[in-house]
Amino acid sequence: MVCGSSYFLGVFFALQALLISSPWWLAGVLLGLLLKPLLAWAMLKSEVLTVQVALGQSLAAGRARLAWLVSRDTATLTETQVRESAIESLAENLNDSVIAPIFWFVLLGLPGAALYRFANTADAMWGYKGVYKGQSWAWAGKWAARADDVLNWLPARLTGVTLALLGGAGLRAMRREAVKTPSPNSGWPMAAMALALNIRLGKPGVYTLNPAGIAPRQNDGQRAIAYASKVLVALIPFAVGAIYMIATFGADKA
Repeated sequence: MVCGSSYFLGVFFALQALLISSPWWLAGVLLGLLLKPLLAWAMLKSEVLTVQVALGQSLAAGRARLAWLVSRDTATLTETQVRESAIESLAENLNDSVIAPIFWFVLLGLPGAALYRFANTADAMWGYKGVYKGQSWAWAGKWAARADDVLNWLPARLTGVTLALLGGAGLRAMRREAVKTPSPNSGWPMAAMALALNIRLGKPGVYTLNPAGIAPRQNDGQRAIAYASKVLVALIPFAVGAIYMIATFGADKA
């Protein structure tokens, strides 16, 4: 994994170095184009909406479609639990697939965003059970999971705080709910989403977030997407500012 990440980082370092030697406007456009594949907002939104549509057809269809989005067993989930899982996945992946890559791009440019995406993807492939395609990847899974936890620590809290503020949720309440989850990071955006929508979210036998909230309703998936979109809009200016600073770095040196 270390060798793979070094190679991955080297490619993006080289790309960024090449870009900043170009005219600043061209460098800015190309930086934006290279950053875009490291984000996955459109796909995430589409998947959550597809679960909602499938659930409208039948519970079996909703369960089957949710299985594309989450790692948990969906075969016995109720309709409410399918809705909960889809909204939880939206909140968690708002951080993992959108906000965290932007955060690391703002701090370290393309190499930072690329390193984060490498660690997050490696954790998704190897970190869950330590088995991938019949082979044991426990050693890689441990490294991937720890790296993902470290790189997500600040972005997850930033996502949660921004979501809570935009959704009118209390920060103390969010923190109280966030620590209920086994993950050190995913609870923050999920707790903020549950409080913002005033709904109950949870994993049977593991945790319940905002237990005083109501069960998710048919339109809560769309409401969750609307709140998540506000977070993205609020943080995009930071990414644009970072693109401008990186793009003009070469011009300043010249």
